[in-house]
Formats: sequence, structure tokens, C-alpha cells
Amino acid sequence: MSKENREETLAKAENDLAAVTNQYMSKLVKELHGTDFWKLRRSYTFAVQEYVEAATLFRFCKSGTLLNLAEINASLLPLTEESIEPLQINVLDYLLGLADLTGELMRLAIGRISDGEIEYAEKICQFVRDIYRELTLLVPIMDDNFEMKKKMETMLQSLVKIENACFSVHVRGSEYIPLLGSADPDYSFLGLADTE
Repeated sequence: MSKENREETLAKAENDLAAVTNQYMSKLVKELHGTDFWKLRRSYTFAVQEYVEAATLFRFCKSGTLLNLAEINASLLPLTEESIEPLQINVLDYLLGLADLTGELMRLAIGRISDGEIEYAEKICQFVRDIYRELTLLVPIMDDNFEMKKKMETMLQSLVKIENACFSVHVRGSEYIPLLGSADPDYSFLGLADTE
């Protein structure tokens, strides 16, 4: 997603997310109808984590904010009949999906740096740093959850990659050669005269 096609990409992403919600999450709600879906969590947890990752990534790309658990669960309510207990994503699945989000944000930040959008990459860096900081407060009290601790290690790696990329641009930014096709290339270091 670049500046040029941002609106088009967001519109397509919104449609794709709605299709996943209506097709797959709705199917999950129907399949779990009448069951104790909390006990069956392990059979659908990975799908829910992917859904959380996609929904939170879309929200960040659209508004630069975090989609919280209450908002995700509220979006699932219309999929359930009023007479039955609605499927609700639990806190652990939300946090695991949020941890996966940081990997996508790392790739987005590196891509934005490649496109010269340094400020946007720095915004992503701060966002991921905030998520990581908040989760470091929660994870120690999560009953020794191995899956979350493993994802925290991966999240830290993603954060370090973003920070290193942003730092590198600031430190070495003046050393970069203008891109070929630039409107104002300067090849004076070759000792060549400007040609028209």
C-alpha cells in the first residue's frame, strides 16, 4: 500500500475483511451454536488469531489506532441470533493475534522506508513499541503461557528490526545516492558535467 493507491487498497481490504467475517466467522458461530465454545477453543484458536491480526492491521492502516477486544467482539454480535450466547473472542486469542500483528507491521514499516515514507515507519515503530511495552506487563501474569512467551520473543525481534531500519535511515540517510530516474540526480562524484 503506497500513498498513491492507499484509498483503493483500504477499500479492497475492507471488503475482504467483511467477506471473511460474513463467510468464515459466521460459519464458525453457526458450528459452535449450542456447544460450550470455550472448551472447544483449541480447535479454532489459530483461525481466530489470524482474524484478529487481519482486523487490527486493517484498523491501523485505516486510522493509525488499535482495534480493541471489545470492538472486535461487538462486530461479531450481528452474526449471532439474539436467543443464543454469542461467540466472543477471549483475551488470550486477542493478545496472540495482536502479537502476530506486529510482524505484519514490521514488514509494512520496512516497505514504507523503502518508499521514502520515514515518518510513517517511525509511527509504526512507536505503535509496535507501545504494544510490546504493554504486553511485557501482562505476559508474566498469564500462567506461564508458552505460546504467548514465544510470540513475545518474535515481537521483540520485529521491533528491533523496525528500530534498526529507522535508525539506519537517520544515521546513513545523507549517504544514499538518489534513485535512478530522480528528477534531480547529481553525479558530480563521478566528475561528470551535468548534461541536458
